[in-house]
Amino acid sequence: MTRALSTVLTASDDGAPLTPDGDEARRWAEDELSKPVYDIAEPTPFDRIARAIGDFIASLFDPQVSGGWGSVLAIVATAVVVIVIVAAFLIWGMPRVTRRAAARPPLLFGEQEHRSAEALRTAAAERAGAADWDAAIVLRFRALARGCFERGVVDPPPGATVHGFARVAGRVFPQSAARLEDAAAAFDDVRYLRRPGTAEVYRLVASVDDEVAGARPIEAVTA
Repeated sequence: MTRALSTVLTASDDGAPLTPDGDEARRWAEDELSKPVYDIAEPTPFDRIARAIGDFIASLFDPQVSGGWGSVLAIVATAVVVIVIVAAFLIWGMPRVTRRAAARPPLLFGEQEHRSAEALRTAAAERAGAADWDAAIVLRFRALARGCFERGVVDPPPGATVHGFARVAGRVFPQSAARLEDAAAAFDDVRYLRRPGTAEVYRLVASVDDEVAGARPIEAVTA
């Protein structure tokens, strides 16, 4: 309004200042404000909606809201956000690697096995401490295979043989391919050919397990 009055009061056809009466000045101002240039300054419907949403969110955290409702509404808004996040996890689930590690297959080389790689290593060490080399070798090789599955680098199906696993693991860890085959042969000798295990063979399998556990895979494959 001030800009419009200034415009109409300082211009005339001959350049001389004008001094209109009240009604005339109001009419001139209305004519000036009706020009399209002044429409740009008016907020759009989108601007009004965005401002209303912003004011509402700000009001949730306003400590001056009567009766302490500001804090209550803020807590409710936070709870809603948490519920949405939890619902997203329930719908889409946990990350893929976590799901695979949690859902260990019950069968490992044709036998039921629910223990983790770490639990199998512990059991192998206990049997080695008792000089039960046959059991120690078998358990440590199972730990090797389970560890690869838990890392998501080799996924042995229930019917996979130890040599089939060793071949696939050798493609993922090429620097250990030959030693993986040696460890698989040691497992076969003890488990199926009934050859007696030794401390030396156990140390071989354990060293291959440690080597693979500390190595970086080049790809993830399915046996």
